[in-house]
Parts: sequence; structure tokens; C-alpha cells
Amino acid sequence: MHKKPTARSHFKETLSILNNLIDNEEFLNSVDAASRIISETIEKGKKIISCGNGGSMCDAMHFAEELSGKYREDRPAYPALALSDPSTLTCIGNDYGFENVFARQVEALGKDFDILLAISTSGNSPNILKAVEAAKKKDMIIIAMTGCDGGELANVCDHEIRIPWEDYADRIQEMHIVCIHTIISGVESQLKEKGL
Repeated sequence: MHKKPTARSHFKETLSILNNLIDNEEFLNSVDAASRIISETIEKGKKIISCGNGGSMCDAMHFAEELSGKYREDRPAYPALALSDPSTLTCIGNDYGFENVFARQVEALGKDFDILLAISTSGNSPNILKAVEAAKKKDMIIIAMTGCDGGELANVCDHEIRIPWEDYADRIQEMHIVCIHTIISGVESQLKEKGL
């Protein structure tokens, strides 16, 4: 008989994943490297464009608002936007198909050496992979946040942060938001040192 999930079981599972990540040097280095890549990009006057589906879109939006708004301390606004406008998504989806809802926006807004932060827990979302294709044509830097085995996204990005969890996507999303806060904290710290 399947045990009914409880608050304790949920928190214990999350803690177990966190404990595994804390001991994973490759993973920790990937998070620190993302902070460095993003801060260097902002320093060069470039921007970060983020995208994802469902909960990952919420994470993409959260990432952009923390950079353009503020995380913990007052500082200059950093150039970041999430591809999340409903009228744009539905217009492109209606005219060009759902698989192109992000790619068309990357084509319109992306510039060389901007960053595309592509978030997909499976790493196999067709519209995210299409966005990466469009970003490559624009000579953008692709940072991927994935889960499981990284999927196709792992093979086409420049830098990957992977949560190696094979079960439900909610745990991957929980870890992604911890990564997002950690990355932004690192970006703020590095740019503050440079007076930015």
C-alpha cells in the first residue's frame, strides 16, 4: 500500500536532495560559474533573457525581476527580462506554433553575447530547444538549468546547471529556485566589488 505523503516526508525528500547537492563539487562549481558568467556579461553591457514553461516560466520571471529589481540590497538595476508576456506568447503560438513562442522573441530581442537562461526540468522541452537554436544564430551565451540527465538541452548549451533527480519535477524546480537565488547573490557580490 502506498504511504500517504506528509509534510515531514516532503521536507525529508527535499533535504535529502539538498544534502546530495552540497557534496557534489561539480554541481556547486556550475552554480558559481553561472554567477561569474552572468556578472561578466552585465559588466560588458549585455543582457540576460530567461525562459521556461509552467513553473519554470515562474522561475524565469523570478530570475529576471530579482536582477532588474533587487535581491537583498539596493544597487543598480541589471538588464534582465523574462519571455513571459501573455499577448506575445499567444500571438506567436497562434501564428507560428507553440514550439516557437520563445524562439521568435529571442530572434527579436537577442544580441551577440547576451545570455539566454533556458530552464527545463526535463531538458527536452521543444520550445526551449528552439529558443536555444535562435540564440545560437544570434551568438548568444546559453546557460541551461535542467534536471534528470539534462536531456537534449545538455548537449546544446554552453553551460549547464543540472539537478540530477529522476523523480517528479517539483523537486527539481525547488532546487532551481535555490540556484537562482545563489546565482543572483553571487552576481550582486561580484558586481559590487567592481562598483556596478
